[in-house]
Amino acid sequence: MPELQLLRPDHAPALLTFERENRAFFAASIPDRGDDYFARFEEVHRARLAEQADGICYFHVLVDAAGEVLGRVNLVDVADGGADLGYRIAERVTGRGLATWGVREVCRRAVDTYGLTTLRAAADLGNAASRAVLARTGFTVTGETRLSRGPGLTYQLRLQP
Repeated sequence: MPELQLLRPDHAPALLTFERENRAFFAASIPDRGDDYFARFEEVHRARLAEQADGICYFHVLVDAAGEVLGRVNLVDVADGGADLGYRIAERVTGRGLATWGVREVCRRAVDTYGLTTLRAAADLGNAASRAVLARTGFTVTGETRLSRGPGLTYQLRLQP
């Protein structure tokens, strides 16, 4: 398995490569980040690191032995013991359990390192893979929502210390 690392300044080049190489793949199931994201990537990266330093978000990258970013698993909008979970995995490594492993690892860190008690997530009804990851990692459906691409489900996980 790759290593889950908290986002650092030196991840920027590999992270930009990951986002560029997988842009079309991600855009097929979630909203595209847009050209501005890529044009201003260094600024965006610094802003993410500032949010992380302030404890508002915790951004993680799944990195292989060569330093290539294979995925992201993030906790955003951290407040009152909870956070929203989001993840994306490189197309070339999907279907290998990496998302499930990464989400489980972030859930462990959410309790042990960040002191969180609840995680929330949402998945498009058409994204069966993402819904399966959430189910495998213990999230339960809490309702329905409208996401940018259409109907979706909301999920929650109560974390155990």
